[in-house]
Parts: sequence; C-alpha cells; structure tokens
Amino acid sequence: MFDVVIIGAGLVGLATAREVALRRPRLKIAVFDKESRVAAHQSGHNSGVIHSGLYYRPGSLKARACVAGAARLITYCEERGIPYRMVGKLVVATTPDEVPRLLELYRRGQANGVEGLQLLAAEEIREREPAVTGIRAIWSPRTGIVDFIRVAEALAEDVRNADGELFFRHTVLSFRSRNGVIGLETTGGHYEARFVIVCAGLYSDRLARASGGSPDPMIVPFRGDYYLLRPERACLVRTNVYPVPDPRFPFLGVHFTPRLDGSVLLGPNAVLAFAREGYQRTDFCWRDLVETLSYPGFRALARQYWRVGITEFWRDVSKRAFLKELCRFVPELEEDDLLPGPSGVRAQALSRDGKLIDDFVLERQRGIVHVRNAPSPAATSCLEIGRLIVDRLETDLPS
Repeated sequence: MFDVVIIGAGLVGLATAREVALRRPRLKIAVFDKESRVAAHQSGHNSGVIHSGLYYRPGSLKARACVAGAARLITYCEERGIPYRMVGKLVVATTPDEVPRLLELYRRGQANGVEGLQLLAAEEIREREPAVTGIRAIWSPRTGIVDFIRVAEALAEDVRNADGELFFRHTVLSFRSRNGVIGLETTGGHYEARFVIVCAGLYSDRLARASGGSPDPMIVPFRGDYYLLRPERACLVRTNVYPVPDPRFPFLGVHFTPRLDGSVLLGPNAVLAFAREGYQRTDFCWRDLVETLSYPGFRALARQYWRVGITEFWRDVSKRAFLKELCRFVPELEEDDLLPGPSGVRAQALSRDGKLIDDFVLERQRGIVHVRNAPSPAATSCLEIGRLIVDRLETDLPS
C-alpha cells in the first residue's frame, strides 16, 4: 500500500515523484516502470538539447514550462554535478520565404523571455559557424546540451534518498478503484495506492483507457533516425544548427546537434513507426499498427499531409536525400561524412479530427491523473512539469 504511485520512470515521471517527495516527505511513494531501467524510451532517445523556449506560442503552457524548466534544469545539473554545455543554437533561414517565419520565431522568443537572442545577417552566420550557409539566422546563446539519462538517474537517486521505491519490470495491467483506494494489477504483483499519477509516454493513452478514461487523444508513434557526423569532420559545427520549422508540424526538422562526447548528431527525420517501440525500420507490431491505421484521426492526418509523409519516408530510406537536406546548411558535406546513428520514437498525441496536439494534456479521474501528452521540450521542462503537476494536485494528494 502506497500513498502515491507514479507510473513511468522517464524524466517526467521521476521529476514528478521527486516533487511529491519534496513537498510531502512523509508520504510513501513508489515509481513503477515496465522496463529494467530509467529513461528507457523517449527520455533516453532524444538529441540531448536543453531548449531555450524559442519556438512556442507566447503565453502557452509549453512556452512557460520550457523557459522556467531550462533554468531549473541548469541549476539542478550544477547542484548534482551533471555535465552540460551551453553551446547555443543557430536557427538558419536559407531561402527568402523562410525569413518571415524566422522573424516570427524571434518575436516569440522575445515574448517568452528568452535571454540573449540576436538576429544575424549572412556574414554574421559565417563568423559564428564558418561552414554554415544562410541568409538570416537567430542566435540563441541559452541553448545547451546534456545527457538526459544522467539527469534521469539523478532524479531516481533523489526519489530513493527520500525513501521512495522504484519497481522495474512492473507492467501495469489494470486499475480498480474501491473505497478511495486504487488497486493496481501489475506483472510484478498487486499493489494499492491512495493516488496515482500516470506518466507513461508511449502508452499513456492505453493506460488512460484501462482506467476508464477517454479514448482521445491517441498516441501515434513517429520514429526519428539520426546519422552521426564522421569524427574527423565533427569540427564542422560547434553549435546546434536548426532549420526554420514548419509551423504546421510539431517537429523541428533535420538539424545538427553537438554532444558532450564530441560527436555530432544529424537529424532526425519523422516517419510513422510500425511499433510503439519501433526503433529500427524493421520493427513491427500488428496491434500498434492496426490501432494507428484504424484511428479516424490518423486517417484524417494522412489525407491532409500525405505528400509530406512521402518526403519524410524517402529521406529516411535514401541517404542521398538526407544529405541534400543537410547540405542546405553545410554545403561541403559529403555522403561518406554520414555514419549510422541512433534513433528515437516520439509519442505524438493525435486528436480524433486529425490534429497533432502540440501542448500538454492532463486528464483527471477520481484518484488518478493521466499525463496524456508531454511533447518536446518535455525533457528540458521535466522539473517544471513535475512542479506544475503537483501544483494542480496539491489539494488532492494525501496529506
């Protein structure tokens, strides 16, 4: 029997568990995860960027959480001795039609309180990154890089130090509410809790349905594949180099990301994954795929953006097409400079009418709250998201 159970040992789940432990130190807390370690999925398969809050609609929860979350994350890393580097970011417009969108990003960043933003001309881009070509750019010095697995491990240690327990290889199968207590049937046994917070990422919709929640939004998995820049060419970029994003989509486009080990990630693209844990092109799960294809929202999305989907798919299977996109920014790249890299799967929430949901979604039931969507930059924002969740539940949590 626990006072509070958090389902999901990713960054958001662990940060939420830590926040509960800080505010209610007498509570008995547990974190359940179906995997054997923390950060097994989205939290451990991202590019490691600490975002500054440049992209998001001013006043949105996403914007506020990112700016405040980045500041809290940097402070946390310093307190815990977790290495990070503020390498900055260039968002580069390569064609005249991208400039108005770039200027809108600059306006958003200023409205969101992002510090140090500068608009650069072509020659100023070259001064910062001699290999990068563009006509205008935004320089964001408050963008950094970190190993988010290290962050997750530190958060887990905080939970344990507060006498919380972590249960791995415990897949939650069902919920049962009775007399103010939530019964949890898991692959590791039966447990009970006075309150449950579900931060299940790729499986957030299924667990919501299992507890009697809404069938919408549904999670559609999108795989992102990366290349690595050949080590001898890693000196070509020293900062994050990003394209001007398409405002219709929550994906930021193919970009260059330095990592703490000196390597440089190139990508990712965004293609439909045939499994929720489909990290390889050949990964396939009938249940996951049928669920996606039969969902009205996915069919509506596919009808509207099938051309974009074909382009992304072609770039995924064609190294030359991927290289062509990268050469918009670094023209001297060659095909041999691209080495096979890692991949990740994004849990994208999709509404029944085919809209890609781009902000946080919480669903409350009696004794349970579900984080139905925690999109990028959830890693950057994890400490702030944990605080916001616990703020909203302050009167509901056991005393």
